[in-house]
Parts: sequence; C-alpha cells; structure tokens
Amino acid sequence: MTSETEELLVCRQVHPLTHDVTTFVFEYAEPRLFRHEPGQYITLTVEIDGQPVQRCYTISSPPTRPFLLSITVKRVPGGRVSNWLHDHLKPGDRVRAHGPHGEFTTALHPASKYLFLSGGVGVTPSMSMTRTLYDLADPADVVFVHSARTPADIVFRHELDLIAATAPNIRVVHICEEDRPYAPWGGYRGRLTIEALRQIAPDLTEREVFACGPAPYMTAVRTMLSDAGLDMDRYHQESFTFEAPVAAPDTDTGASGFKIEFTRSGRTIECDAETSLLAAASREGISLPASCAQGMCGTCKTSLVAGSVDMQHNGGIRPREIAQNKILLCCSKPLEDLVIDA
Repeated sequence: MTSETEELLVCRQVHPLTHDVTTFVFEYAEPRLFRHEPGQYITLTVEIDGQPVQRCYTISSPPTRPFLLSITVKRVPGGRVSNWLHDHLKPGDRVRAHGPHGEFTTALHPASKYLFLSGGVGVTPSMSMTRTLYDLADPADVVFVHSARTPADIVFRHELDLIAATAPNIRVVHICEEDRPYAPWGGYRGRLTIEALRQIAPDLTEREVFACGPAPYMTAVRTMLSDAGLDMDRYHQESFTFEAPVAAPDTDTGASGFKIEFTRSGRTIECDAETSLLAAASREGISLPASCAQGMCGTCKTSLVAGSVDMQHNGGIRPREIAQNKILLCCSKPLEDLVIDA
C-alpha cells in the first residue's frame, strides 16, 4: 500500500477493547505484506448509504508484524464513520484504503530516550511505536504516559502492562480523571500536569516527545512542555479527532470562478474565491484523497504547479512543504487560475 494507490483490504478480526473502542484487523485482498512506519496512518474509504466516505485512522499495529494491519477506533457520538465501523464492519467485509501517510513517527526521529504522551484514543500511534521498539528489543528508554477518563477507558491496558513487565527500558504510567464503579483507581489522578510529568519523567527535557490526543489535551501539553523548557524541535504532535464530511459541496454563490486544471485527471473546472479546491472538485465529481477537511491531517496535500492560493491550514502542512509549492486542497481557495498536480 502506497500513499498514491488505493487498495482493497479484507477485515479479518473485530476486537473490542473498551465499551467504545474497537480494533479492526485487516489483510490485503491479494497476498502481500504491509509496509509502513510506526505512527503513520491510512485513509479508509467506506460505503455509507451508497456514498463513499473517507476518514483517516492511525495504524495501531507495528510494521514488525507485516502480515496484518490494524486500526483502533473510538465510537464518536454522531460520528458517521466511527459508528458505521462499530455497527456494521465484520470479518470478511471489504474496504478501500490508501496510505500510509504522516511524519509522526520515531523512524524519522531516532533517539535514545522517548516520552510518549497520549489522551484517549490518541494512544494508537504511541502504541504502534512502542510495539515496534518492543518487538525489535530496541534499548531506547521509553516513558509512556496515557491519560484516560476512568480505569475502564484505558486502551491497551493489559498489553501495555505486559510490555512494561517484560521490557525494563519501557515504563508505562496511566492517569485517570475519576474512578469507575467497582474499579477504584490508585494511580495518578486528574488531568496531566507539569508537576505530575516532572515526577514521572524528571529528565523530560532530554527526551524526544511524541504527543497525540484531543485538541484541548494537545494545547495543554504543548504549553506545559514549552513552559518547562523543552526544545520544541524535539516535540512532535498528531491529532485525529475529525468526524466532519470530507468535502461537502459548497453553495453556489454566483461569484465568478477561476479556472482550475488538474494535470493527472486531465479535468478543468471552475472555482470561485470563496470555495475550497477540494469542495469544488467534489462538486464536479472528481475524487481526490482527503480526510479531515480541516487542514489538519495532510491527506489532501498536493503540488501547486502554477498560480497562487489562500491557504488557512491547522498544522497539516509544514513550512518547508509550503516553500516547495505544496498545498492542502481542503483549506485552499484560489486567488487566480491554477494548475494542480492531482
């Protein structure tokens, strides 16, 4: 599976982890091995009410186990895809996917010391990276800190405890906001604070940090680590909390349009200055890789061959990529006629 090619996957197993989190295990429809880096994600395409819908999900399995690939999904209230997966996907069913995507991976940032911070289902990339280090008997010193609402909401709890018990260089700490009936919590309580983090990892400023979780969690973590003196070049973050439509067609405002040429498909469309390129393409029946539609995930990243755009992103593209004329289609609006490598 490559970032440019959509592949057919077959569901092999559905494994509930908590009351609202489930792991879905896939294999290729044709015998092949999966290749990805720990912490990367795929974009899944499922058919709901006869319409293809895309979402991105972190690969929770490690590349050291290449025969199968798994994603771990939380049921989001009102979430169109997460609820469909929980309610309908079963062994033997087929879905389409492309990827892997993403630079949130230890493969790009090797270090002797890591600090993995996660909140809720944001644990999945940390789990993939930890499983990889564990499988390879990597000597890196790992501190894995996971925040959950209650003990019953700790994802991968038993596996993480086993890893910590059998790998002396990997330490796992869970933090719970409150008890669960019949399951009192005796560990760290409340939300993650810099005081608790200093107790858990006094040498945190010496570690390569990977953080993933809901947006408020990410904001708090980034602020506390910056205030603690961490060199932010050693801080890496990922956030997948989207359940918005990929590219709902915008309402026609009647504004004059710019000419948008897509070189790969050979299509040329019009797009006004108030409509995103992704929405305009979707309206014309052009299917393009996309997921969050919020400028966060980077799935719709492509090259701008000619022209200029107004791009209001949310971290899904790096400054060096912008300097290389990369854009995110979901949050870019034309300022003139464009030629796009898509």
